[in-house]
Amino acid sequence: MAPIIVSQAELDRRKIVGVNGETVTNITSTDFPGHYPGEDHAWSLKKFENNFRVEFHKNEPLDSCFSLIGIDASIANAFRRILIAEVPTLAIEYVFVHNNTSIVQDEVLAHRLGLVPLTGNTEGLNWLKFYKKPSDDDPNPPGAADYNTIVLKLQVECTYAEGIPKTEQDPLKLYKNAHVYAKDLKFEPVGRQTQFFQEPDGLIRPTNPDILLAKMRPGQVIDMEMHCIKGIGADHAKFSPVATASYRLLPTISIAKPIIGQDAKKFARCFPKGVIGLEDVSVEEAAKEGTEYEGQAGQKKAVVKNTFKDTVSRECLRHEEFNGKVKLGRVRDHFIFSVESTGQFESDVLFLESVKLLKAKCIALKRDLGNIMR
Repeated sequence: MAPIIVSQAELDRRKIVGVNGETVTNITSTDFPGHYPGEDHAWSLKKFENNFRVEFHKNEPLDSCFSLIGIDASIANAFRRILIAEVPTLAIEYVFVHNNTSIVQDEVLAHRLGLVPLTGNTEGLNWLKFYKKPSDDDPNPPGAADYNTIVLKLQVECTYAEGIPKTEQDPLKLYKNAHVYAKDLKFEPVGRQTQFFQEPDGLIRPTNPDILLAKMRPGQVIDMEMHCIKGIGADHAKFSPVATASYRLLPTISIAKPIIGQDAKKFARCFPKGVIGLEDVSVEEAAKEGTEYEGQAGQKKAVVKNTFKDTVSRECLRHEEFNGKVKLGRVRDHFIFSVESTGQFESDVLFLESVKLLKAKCIALKRDLGNIMR
């Protein structure tokens, strides 16, 4: 028996997650074999290649926004989780305090230093290996070396500035080094690091040089040495390469019955600017008998302009005059990703890294399954 051919309109309807005033409906994916008798929903690589699309909406070094269309929520969520917790980055792990007479306690300052995002030559960052810490299985690992540890130093002393009027009250003018910033961290290359991390843009440095670390007064000193290693966000949030990595489903707005006149203006105010537009009812529409446009030529009607900007606040569903006239929803397989990098890698590169990691996981799983079947 030949499989039943389903219209594209019906397939599109099945993809819509219904958003109602108090509930959400049609949330479960149904495009798998056996759910609809007589229909062929077997997974096909060719079908996936034809349906899958990537659309970029914004691509800046530290902030990108793009759509993945035609994938399952489990895959989209895997990319999100890998971006947050499994892409390795460099961060300060060990802080050796030689002298700290500022009012900031050693452990508090060390914690602040660990959260400072770092950047440097991408090739060099990829060249660095993971630092292996002592464990019960291996109590004596190789230890710090040029290929697994980056050394930073912070040596700052606050002193009185010269030639300042007695009436001056601003501590930044009265004292030198009154504020200690991330830009005061100095990179100390060793071994092969001099080849990979070179001036001016390749040196290991904070992504934001103006991060405030401490405040000091004359006579106070901070002298520290920091060791940076590679890690992943699953171990500590300081290793996460993104400030945020999230996605949302593309909203849909369907106007079932015409919304005209003052109601149209009120309807447009229920949505963010640019989502709903106002257009004049045409003479042809007004001439159609039996429609709600009849005799309304020149009146304003509500039309959907750009659902991408909608936040799905459901505000329109609170008003009785719109009952039965509008349906809200989201497209189940259209994921709008937003990736904000902390600066160590560009945002679009981070997503490609998440794809590589997921591919490596799949290869490892396939290999292990093969070993089980032997």
